[in-house]
Amino acid sequence: MSLHFELVTPARLVRSEEVHMVVVPGTDGEFGVLEGHAPFMSTVKDGAIKLYRTAGAAPEEIQVQGGFAEVTAKGLTVLAEHAEG
Repeated sequence: MSLHFELVTPARLVRSEEVHMVVVPGTDGEFGVLEGHAPFMSTVKDGAIKLYRTAGAAPEEIQVQGGFAEVTAKGLTVLAEHAEG
């Protein structure tokens, strides 16, 4: 099982890949997304998105500044104002 994850900024597509889980710094607190997550939208605060490529793997962190996260049947898309990674 895998989750399709995309990270987009106004300037470019930063990431588009299949991952196990993503933890997003939402303005109401961090939230994790796995494949099959219910549809959901959240604003994103400045912080680190944590990408887990496989179950039990150490996370890769991508620093983001502001934006929105949307979970759909197709996966997770984060529209960030700025991203490093």
